[in-house]
Amino acid sequence: MAIEVGTKAPDFTLKSQHGEAVSLSDFRGKKNVVLLFYPFAFTGICTGELCALRDELPSFVNDDVQLLAVSNDSPFALRVFADQEGLEYPLLSDFWPHGEASRAYGVFDEEKGCAVRGTFVIDTEGVVRWNVVNAIPEARDLNEYVKALKAL
Repeated sequence: MAIEVGTKAPDFTLKSQHGEAVSLSDFRGKKNVVLLFYPFAFTGICTGELCALRDELPSFVNDDVQLLAVSNDSPFALRVFADQEGLEYPLLSDFWPHGEASRAYGVFDEEKGCAVRGTFVIDTEGVVRWNVVNAIPEARDLNEYVKALKAL
């Protein structure tokens, strides 16, 4: 079960596609965060969602907001995926310990070994202000993220 709105967001430190350590707490007091969990790189729905975010990037990476996309892929696979699709925002690897961050947010599917489609809007104080969780085959509507960000 996904963590609820009003809950303090669990901190994590994960490697990006560039091998850099990125922590949720890096943005506390500075930026709101759109934290997006997705099953796997190179899959149809995931690629479509992440490319849609790329195409609307100024809404999700600016002075007030940082987009962080998390999957259970290795950082090496994420680097190739990012380069192939022109994704310039952080793709974070929840590969090892496998699914630790996904589990902390309640979006890890134990049977499939990957995250479901969970999105969390976290304010500058580190509190979850909005969330949506979709099953693996169900794409999300990024316009809903924009509405949630405007409400902050």
